[in-house]
Amino acid sequence: MLDIKLIREKTDFVRARLASRGAGDETKIDELLKFDEQRRKLLAEVETLKSLRNRVSKEIGALMGQKKIAEAEAKKAETKDLGEKIATLDKQAAESEAARDVLMLQLPNLPHESVVFGKTAEDNPEVRVHGAKPDFAFKPKSHVELCESLKLVDFARAAKLSGSGFLLYTNWGARLERALIQFLLDLHTTQHNYTEVSPPHMVGEHCLVGVGQFPKFKDQYYGVAEGDDAKNLGKLYLIPTAETPVANIHREEILPEKQLPVYYCAYTPCFRGEAGAAGVGTRGMIRVHQFDKVELIKLVKPENGYDELEKMVGNAEKVLQLLGLHYRVILLCTGDMGFGSAKTYDIEVWAPGQGSYLEVSSCSNCEDFQSRRMNLRYKTEAGDNKFPHILNGSGTALARLFVALIETHQQPDGSVKIPEALQPYLKTDRITA
Repeated sequence: MLDIKLIREKTDFVRARLASRGAGDETKIDELLKFDEQRRKLLAEVETLKSLRNRVSKEIGALMGQKKIAEAEAKKAETKDLGEKIATLDKQAAESEAARDVLMLQLPNLPHESVVFGKTAEDNPEVRVHGAKPDFAFKPKSHVELCESLKLVDFARAAKLSGSGFLLYTNWGARLERALIQFLLDLHTTQHNYTEVSPPHMVGEHCLVGVGQFPKFKDQYYGVAEGDDAKNLGKLYLIPTAETPVANIHREEILPEKQLPVYYCAYTPCFRGEAGAAGVGTRGMIRVHQFDKVELIKLVKPENGYDELEKMVGNAEKVLQLLGLHYRVILLCTGDMGFGSAKTYDIEVWAPGQGSYLEVSSCSNCEDFQSRRMNLRYKTEAGDNKFPHILNGSGTALARLFVALIETHQQPDGSVKIPEALQPYLKTDRITA
């Protein structure tokens, strides 16, 4: 969440940065500050009454020592009245704080000053392009055609099992998916210094609140019920990305400064109710409810946050470079950024069979937005507790990487050539029918 001190002291700045997102969140600031002022005023009254009660309590002791029992009893009645007033004001202050915090959790992060103003994806500037679009001497097939001819994915039986928006990898398709996951993990752990973790695939609501996915997007995720007991529905949720559990690993902890930076990478399946909302009825792998991903997470000191973001983008780009894929890097504008992000780069890979770019990685610096929500801090050598910047990035996501790979490396005879970097994992240089 945002820093309440920043909202109090630079209200117009916060309003302006929220307004640049184009979602109208700046209109919540006045009400938020009203509850915050109520809380602060009530707490000040409580402190005044507590000071008065302490003074009266001392007077009671003195009166008792002087055997002035009647006067002492009157003072005791006064302290009782003060206690009741304090309890009432404490309750009102807690209610004001709760109302304020509800609004705080609804506010998105402030875009970084380097993020360009814009309303939609059409306004996202292109940062750089790697390689060139492949030139085929034949009409390239779509991934659906390739998956069917090479028996890589059985779309029909996946739908029979789970409905639309799910995949059943088969034979070489299953092996290719597994090889890509292993390749990604090995690359990031051996070349980019990430520590591999394998987190739970279900988490509590507090983890989703921590990374900013709840409460705003609660209707888009899969709640889990234990057996037929509906009362347990919502105690756990299937993760939408490994970011959810991994970024929360150190929640409510105070890390020593020397432990930073922390780099984690993790493979998990990802479950998203909204992923197939548009066109999920069409066949293919572009928009699905369940997909695999290797996620990158960094916990870093604030002064290093944006250098670390550039490095993370480079880590994700290396994947596509080693696989011989053409891609571009996009900077998301203010109106197209995610809820928790202060700055985001998307990496879009070219898929010849689609004739379009597909997003396979989104790398963001959330600054201290998430660490505040999960109360994750680090202690400086001077003894101060600070909130670290938390970064997340796809390193990268499948199945779109799968799509781009088979469409880019398809051959005239209908086979798919395997990039050299992937051959040791798949134990072949070509997939044929």
